[in-house]
Order: sequence, then structure tokens, then C-alpha cells
Amino acid sequence: MAMTENGIEGGHVLIKCLEQAGIKHVFGLSGGAALPIFDALVATGTDMEFILVRHEQGAAHMADGYARATGKPACVLVTSGPGATNTLTGIMTAHMDSVPMIVVSGQQVTWMLGKDAFQEADIFGVTMPIVKHSYLVKETADIPRIVREAVHIATSGRPGPVLIDVPKNVSQGPFLGSMEPELDLPGYHVPELTDRESIHAIAEAFGNARRPVLLIGHGALISGAHEAVRTLAEKLHAPVTTTLLGKGAFPETHPLSLGMLGMHGTAYANKAVMECDLIMSVGSRFDDRIVGEPSKFCLNATKIHIDIDEGEIGKMIRPDLHCVADARVALEELIKHVGRLETEEWLATLQGYKQRYPLKYRKQGGLKMQHVIDELYHLTGGRAIVSSDVGQHQMWAAQFYLTDHPDNWLSSGGAGSMGFGFPAAIGAQFGRPDDLVAAIVGDGGFQMTMAELATACVHKLPIKVIVLNNHYLGMVRQWQELFYDERESGVDLEGNPDFAKLAQAFGALGLNLRRPGDVRKVLTKALEHQDGPVVINAEVEKADNVYPMIPSGQPLETMIVDRPRTKLAKPVGST
Repeated sequence: MAMTENGIEGGHVLIKCLEQAGIKHVFGLSGGAALPIFDALVATGTDMEFILVRHEQGAAHMADGYARATGKPACVLVTSGPGATNTLTGIMTAHMDSVPMIVVSGQQVTWMLGKDAFQEADIFGVTMPIVKHSYLVKETADIPRIVREAVHIATSGRPGPVLIDVPKNVSQGPFLGSMEPELDLPGYHVPELTDRESIHAIAEAFGNARRPVLLIGHGALISGAHEAVRTLAEKLHAPVTTTLLGKGAFPETHPLSLGMLGMHGTAYANKAVMECDLIMSVGSRFDDRIVGEPSKFCLNATKIHIDIDEGEIGKMIRPDLHCVADARVALEELIKHVGRLETEEWLATLQGYKQRYPLKYRKQGGLKMQHVIDELYHLTGGRAIVSSDVGQHQMWAAQFYLTDHPDNWLSSGGAGSMGFGFPAAIGAQFGRPDDLVAAIVGDGGFQMTMAELATACVHKLPIKVIVLNNHYLGMVRQWQELFYDERESGVDLEGNPDFAKLAQAFGALGLNLRRPGDVRKVLTKALEHQDGPVVINAEVEKADNVYPMIPSGQPLETMIVDRPRTKLAKPVGST
């Protein structure tokens, strides 16, 4: 490691500490204030792999996708000012979805802070609402403790992003401290299952239920509770629905699965929630996309909430019973105290709903997003890691690409970040290099981060990028059609590039897909190509709508299962 006159440089210590903490990959873009840290990536001979991105937002989304696919954090390394602020969307995305991430930003020298120096930004203050914790490193001697604490905070309890802002005089200054510091985290603790009485009360409530529903969220995946979820569901003989981010926590091909619930969830999942007499949320925060109108949610049901974050209890829905604990630990304890329920009549009712309200689409006419996704599912046997952007394609991917395995579904839930899907897929491919990774993206979102094709091509990542190109911001257009008298504003993406030619310009394989009869052939060619990324430009129908649909802010009972024939009232809330 490089030495100053008085000791090892701080930047070199930082890289060494990240490596010792188990970080394997660093995604980033260099710049002046971070130069001592970037120099350390070479000078220290670290085994960590650095991936140069083309935009800092891409770096944050890559680290996010890496963490979701592997369960382990990656590092984002950027410079000060605009380099740091360009990560904000990615940091917010990770924060909203509880994804562990370490963001290291270079910063102006300490004596220039607050003086509007070149490329200075108060990234500590700017990110405060969207990180789990943040540090401004003022002393080189503090680096080992801060790195160790940052990784612990990011990965324990309810995970999240942690920022480490490093002034340049700290990263290039001498280090004379200890490489084996003690953590100093007063007041920070991870909830343990100490209240077993709440588990006994929950078990007793199940004993009285005849129409139960298990609602499984992202927290169950984070805790590794997927096996416990399946064991509990099969022991109770109870149906299971998942949130958008909970896909994979319970096999969606399982007979007890109802698929995803909520605004664009399956009709039968929403029907089950409307008619249940008990609902237990595990690792789901009862967000607005699944609750609709909180005052009318599950009025006649016993509501139970298990979550590791006490702040989520009662925030949206006031539960009758709750337990603050890790999802896996709580479920493993609950399994000991429950038995099979009398649910045969309930399951028969739900099976009837499945037959009456199946997910469907017409193959006649032009190329449809659902057709492409459905064919991809069958060609891959559902084994792919699927990453999506936000919008219509996201909802159809959630509906038609069934997920049986944990950590195989990556999507921006709480933030709804366009541009997430492609870089997240890159991160997932770095984390799981032997697995098939497919990015299902819209033409709008893809254009926000498509410069990362350079990153994917340089590393010859065999990612399959399926651009479902309807030349629209489709979900917004759908809302304008249904609730704004078809007045389209700001949704026509006139001027889209030829995505196949664009891919070829970067060095990727570019394919066009326009006819329904060519879907299998084009997808098969893409799946067989292993020498770098493939981009499929799928020219789909422009004006198709996603159903089922529950208008924002409305109770589940207002669910629309097909195109309405009458004018709808303008909903409350965003798309």
C-alpha cells in the first residue's frame, strides 16, 4: 500500500477495509475528489472487482440488483458534487425497498466544506432522508470503524443503503489508527424474537380462521424465510399471495399460490383478500398499492402483522395482533404452534375465482407485451433472474413470468424508478455469473440508462434485454385514457431510436421482433447467444391496457377486470 511521510494513505485503508468486510464488487465512476480512493483500487492489489459505469445512477442500480440477486452488499464509488448527486435515484430506490448498499463518495477537503468549492455538495445532508445511515469521515483514523459499522448497519435488521462521504484530505492523509476497531453504535439494535406470547396469540387466532390468507412481502425474502413460508402454508393448508417485491418467497406454481395482489394483481388474489376472515402480513408494509383505501381494507378480517421494523406496525393498517421480529425466526416459531385448518371450502371458492378470472390476453392482432413475456417464461422454464423497469411491462412481467425461486425477481417497488431494470440486471449478472439474466424493460425506462450497454459489452455479459417498445409511456397513457377523457399529454415517445441498431453500435447483438409468429424464433436466438448482451426491439401494440386494475386510493372492491364501458372517476394518488 502507498505510504505518506507518516503512514499508509487513508484511501488505501478504506479499500482494504471494504475488502475485509466481504465486499466483492465496486461499481462506479471516477473523479477528482475520489482520486486517492481510485488509486488505491490499483495500488493495493485488491481482489475486489471494479466495474466502470457510464453514469452514476447506473452504478447505484447495479449495486442494488447485485444485492437483491445475491443477498450481499456491493459498493458504489463516485466522486463529489454531481458524481454523488447522480446516485440519488439509486439510493432512494434501495432505501424504499430495503436493499443493502455501501455508497462511498469523494468530497472536497474538510477546510473547504460549506464554502461552495468546486464540485462540492452536501451529500450527507442531501441523502439524509433516503439512507439508513450516513457518515462524513473527518479523521483518517476513523475509517476502519466507519466501514465496519456501515456494512453492519446496511446488512442487519431491515437492510438499507449507507453513505460514507470521504473528504480528499482524509483519503490521501496518513493513517496511524487501528485496523481492528470496535463498533460504536449506541441505540442501534436488531429486534430478536423475545415476545413469544405474541406468536402464541397469532397461532390461537389461526385456530379460529376458516378463510385465511398469508400475505408475503419482500421482508420474507430478505430474511431467507421462503422455506418457512412454504412449510407454514402447507401445514395450515392456507392460500398465499405476495406483494410485487415478494414474488419468489412462495412458489407461484404451487396450488396454494394466488400470485400477486394489489393494483394490478390477480383478480383471485384480490377477491381472497376481500373475503378472508384472517390476513397475516409477513415482511410487507401494507403499502398503498395493495391496501387501496385503508379504512375499508379487510373490514371483517383479523389482521396480523409480522415485521422486523417496529415503525411499520400500524403505519398503514392497525393490526389486531403483531410481532416485531425477523420473519424467518417468527415463522419458524409459529409453525410449532399451528395445525391444519378446515379450509377445503375456502380453497374451492378461490379455485372457482381462478377459473372465472384467469390472467389472459388475445394473440390475435399485433404483437402484445404479454405474449413476449409468456413465451419467455415457457422457453426459460421460469428459471431466469428477471429484472424490470416500471410501468405496464413491469405489471405484465409480474403477472406472466411466474417466480418459483427466491431472489430471481428484481423490480423497483417503492420508488418506481424508471431506468432501474437494465443496470440492475447487470449487477445481478456480476453477482450470479452462471445464471440466466433477462431485463424486461420499456422503451421509456431503457433510454434513461441505456448507456450502460457499454459496460455490459466491455464485460461480455450475456444479458437478454427485451425492450417492449410501444412508443409510449404506457402506464401514464393508460391512466389518461381511463381517467382524463383520453387527453394524452407528455406520453408519446416520438423519436425513439432503432434499439437493435443502437445495440449493434455498442457491440451487442440487436434483434427486431414485430410479428407474433416470430416470438419464439427471436427469443430462442437471443437465449442461445452467449457472447455478450442481446437487445430485442419488440415493436408491440401501442395502446393496450393492464388489467385487473384497482384505481389508486380506492377500495379493492372497485377492481376492474377488463376494459370499462363507462367513464371512471378520477382516482386519488399516483400511477
